[in-house]
Amino acid sequence: MPNLNGRQNGTKEDFAEKKLKALPTELLQRGKEAVKVDLQRNRLKQITGISQMSNLTELNLSRNEMTDFPLEIQELRQLVKLYMNQNSLKTIPENVFPSLKRLQFLKLSTNRLGKLPQDINKCQNLTYLNLSNNCLRNLEPLVGLPCLKELYVERNQLAELPDMLFQNNCLTQFKANGNPLRKPPEEVCAGGLRDIQIYFTMLEENSLDLYTVKTMFLGSSMAGKSTLCRSLKQGCPVPVAEADRTIGIEITEVESDGVRFLFWDFAGQEEYYITHHVFITAQAFVILAIDLASYQIKDPQSFNEKVGFWIKNIQLKIPDSVVLLVGTHVDQCTNEAEVKEKQKHIEEKVEEMLQRHKFNLNQRRKNLQDKEDPSLYSDQIDQIKRLTEYKLKVLDLVPIDCTKPVDICKLHTNIKNEILNKDTFPYIEQTLPRCYREVETDIQELLKNGDIPQHGIVTQEDLLYELQNRHGALDHDKLKLILQYLHRIGVIIWYKEITELTDSLFVKPSFLISLFKTIVRHDLVEELNAISSVLLKSENALSKHKKRWIRDYEDRATLSNVAIRILVRSEFLKLGFTDEEFIEEMVGSKKREGNILLLLKHFDVCLPCKHNSSLNPKANEFHPEKKWVASDPIVYEPAAWLFPSYLTNNELVQQNWGEDIPEDLNIHVYFLPEIPHGFFHRLVIRICTLYSQYWIGKDQCLFCCGNKRVLLREHCNEEDQFIEIRCKDSDLKTSTDIQKAWQVIKVIMQRLNILTEQWQGLCLFVHSPCKDPGCSEYFEWNDWQDWLEDSETDMFNVGLEEKHTCRNGHRRRTELLFPRTPDA
Repeated sequence: MPNLNGRQNGTKEDFAEKKLKALPTELLQRGKEAVKVDLQRNRLKQITGISQMSNLTELNLSRNEMTDFPLEIQELRQLVKLYMNQNSLKTIPENVFPSLKRLQFLKLSTNRLGKLPQDINKCQNLTYLNLSNNCLRNLEPLVGLPCLKELYVERNQLAELPDMLFQNNCLTQFKANGNPLRKPPEEVCAGGLRDIQIYFTMLEENSLDLYTVKTMFLGSSMAGKSTLCRSLKQGCPVPVAEADRTIGIEITEVESDGVRFLFWDFAGQEEYYITHHVFITAQAFVILAIDLASYQIKDPQSFNEKVGFWIKNIQLKIPDSVVLLVGTHVDQCTNEAEVKEKQKHIEEKVEEMLQRHKFNLNQRRKNLQDKEDPSLYSDQIDQIKRLTEYKLKVLDLVPIDCTKPVDICKLHTNIKNEILNKDTFPYIEQTLPRCYREVETDIQELLKNGDIPQHGIVTQEDLLYELQNRHGALDHDKLKLILQYLHRIGVIIWYKEITELTDSLFVKPSFLISLFKTIVRHDLVEELNAISSVLLKSENALSKHKKRWIRDYEDRATLSNVAIRILVRSEFLKLGFTDEEFIEEMVGSKKREGNILLLLKHFDVCLPCKHNSSLNPKANEFHPEKKWVASDPIVYEPAAWLFPSYLTNNELVQQNWGEDIPEDLNIHVYFLPEIPHGFFHRLVIRICTLYSQYWIGKDQCLFCCGNKRVLLREHCNEEDQFIEIRCKDSDLKTSTDIQKAWQVIKVIMQRLNILTEQWQGLCLFVHSPCKDPGCSEYFEWNDWQDWLEDSETDMFNVGLEEKHTCRNGHRRRTELLFPRTPDA
């Protein structure tokens, strides 16, 4: 209650992490004295007696075990902040919120709410509301909250958003990703609040319901993906010669019976996998081509390479997608019985994979829930629960003979039926302003008429000028919104986040991919060998330089910058482009990186090799008593670019690291279900941009931060896959050294955690292995993400014990197992 000075008196009660199953008498005796109560991370299912604390302004009930919303809360009329996230609430009764007229902050995320009470909009002072990770289908009850500033509804079951919700002038933050939205589509919501408001304004003028499906053709090399893709487009068999197989990715568009298909044909050679993540997007339809003729039932590796590898990666990257299995090369099988036997085997093995994945997740969740204090692992439990809610749909295998028109027709009919099946694709329909489609059509006309260069690269200003001539009613903001939407569905490409490319649009994505494949290709050595003497002379290079480029690529996975310029320039000439200014902008020069390398670096495909530059003779002289001003750096180009995924050994890393020592600082980051293909080297590239001294190998990386040597090592050939992070014991002489080492590890884990966000179906766990030689026990980290997100502390909540003991009785100092100093 307020005192004479108008200030709030009262106590702050902390009963967090006490394993409580009921409110303690000690707390209830506080009665009206308590103004803030923290009861998070307990085992409360009800809070009988809480109404006695009528002066409460803040109540934290997060991470408990409540299934029913406590009715007594309606008696807490002074309540300003209420945390009820990470429980198991299914419903909220009416007549609770009208009593909470002072409530400003409400967190209900990560529950099981299927609907909201109609009177929640009676909280007229509510400014913050988090409803993410629930099962909501309707937000209409939220219309009419005049003070709402922040609203989070991520990962629900929302198909439509009420337009009236966005007429609230106070609303400044809104997030809705992870919903099956059709109005507005998720691609619009990804642009933020302003984009949604503009969308609804344009929708009032004229709307259009579209059926658009991004269809991705995946599968091993020579599985028949290109034949399938081209045959479906033509409606009849189209043979594809081996020499004409896909290099990189090919894009085509097909309209059929009112459904618009965007076909993306991905090359199957392993060399191309490092760029696939750039273009594989959520809510896609995947056609997985499987060569039945070469499929061997008795060889487990055959299933793993042709089917299992792809299903696992789809499950990790886009776990809510639909996969159609297509058996190809049926004409090369012995008989129909062989086809049916292989079809049955593949379908059974896929089902076994999906069930095993589900079982492993549920078992992991049960193990955490059965711990002595499961509230310490609530974030991990919630993460696993989210993964179990993803429903990857793998449809029955369709065997076809690509040489028969009737089989192509059968596949086309099968695809159309699945697309229009509401159970398979419940939210394929999207509602858009009609001008979205008109602008897209106009861009293609501008390209066709030559108003946009044939390479399709145009400045934002030029494109907006051309479009405004055709759409006078659309201002720059509306046109930019439409262009952003077209980028998110893959019709155009616009990398606003890359400073040097923020003004450039690629309205012909196939051209950008053709640039990628000049460097990232399975036959790169052959391409290097084919460089003519004329092209070599254009860069003042000799034949012996070419031989060195090939050796460096094969031995060190590096590619000369000069070789890159020649390859890209050669591709331009083949395509008929002769504009030298444009070519230099794309391939680069000694003064600047080319756009192609900017993109590859941005997508964690390569990084510049270390360059030992000479001292700058023109540098300003340093005087201790004067302010030193840095001079302009010497402009230089990296001699070559390193492609870590092509490395074949760890020799350099091992030479500079030496032997592992039991007392090394050592943690293991486990990946469930497994480490995604290419993840480790993408992580390495992101980390090496932070440090100047490093060595990279096939599955190891060593870098130095000051006098700290840190090793990353990938373990992907074991049943439990993990990335190991080690810091040399010899670098840890004092507690200050240890604390600094944990700070470096924290930076690494932050980068790792951010990168994992690109794989929706991924779950991480962290252990510190016991340091006693031969002991297989470990120390498990609880909700470690809290530590990563807290910028104010480098320490971890592991209690006050100076030492921890493993299950085999081995004791070690806490600061060597967890990020904690001895006096913490």
